[in-house]
Amino acid sequence: MRRREFIKVVGSTAAWPLVARSTSMPVIGFLSSLSQAENQLIAAWRRGLSETGYDEGKNVTIESRYAEGKYDRLAGFAAEFVRRPVDLIVAQAPPAALAAKVATTTIPIVFIVGLDPVAAGLVASLNQPGGYATGLTLITGPLGQKRLEILRELGCKSRVVPVLANPTGPDSVPEIRDVQAAARAMGLELRLVNASTPDEIDTAFMTIAQLHSDGLLVATDPFFTIQRERIVQLATKLGVPTVYPFREFVVAGGTSSNVVGCMTGRSAGLSPLRMRPA
Repeated sequence: MRRREFIKVVGSTAAWPLVARSTSMPVIGFLSSLSQAENQLIAAWRRGLSETGYDEGKNVTIESRYAEGKYDRLAGFAAEFVRRPVDLIVAQAPPAALAAKVATTTIPIVFIVGLDPVAAGLVASLNQPGGYATGLTLITGPLGQKRLEILRELGCKSRVVPVLANPTGPDSVPEIRDVQAAARAMGLELRLVNASTPDEIDTAFMTIAQLHSDGLLVATDPFFTIQRERIVQLATKLGVPTVYPFREFVVAGGTSSNVVGCMTGRSAGLSPLRMRPA
């Protein structure tokens, strides 16, 4: 199942608590780590709401805030939703989910993340999240070993493998940890090359070129998804096999990607989400 289809499911799941909490037109706060240009994901979510009887402007209001990869904006956006207050927060990507979780303990949160929501502190467990947060995880972190294997199958023979990572993103630490463990088992050495701004991406690729490796991994991060066309362009210029976290990079002209998804279980006041593969 593709990510936009996942979000359609989240849309239908998110509708239930709106009935219980609101006597007037309910308000959903959509908090995104990405940019407004990522509307292909939001469209599926809105369709899911519509299929459960909620149409924007008729019986539900949607207020959207986009961090555009600048994660320091998210705390202010989340606080704004709490002050309003909204009836539900839908958080896209880990930085937004964590900001929403910090901002409120009473407003239901439905998140879409690529890390372990239990380890990140978003939920108590997958089967019984507890509290007011639930959602889905794409489980991108543990796929680091598979990405490394794919890179080797694509012809990467170098002992040192560069990884483009964003040190400001919450996805980075657990994902890089998993990839490093896989690399050690394969007798490889990872070389982290950090970037958290567009200019740093250009600098990072100059550093990667100097390593003379014949392969590259791109870590999971919403900022990288926003910058995917630039990243793919630079990786293509580099001329080495590159493995990305999401299909959007491949659509933009990249080499390969792999991703698996699942959903968490039940949370207080929210309908359960079922576990299923992507």
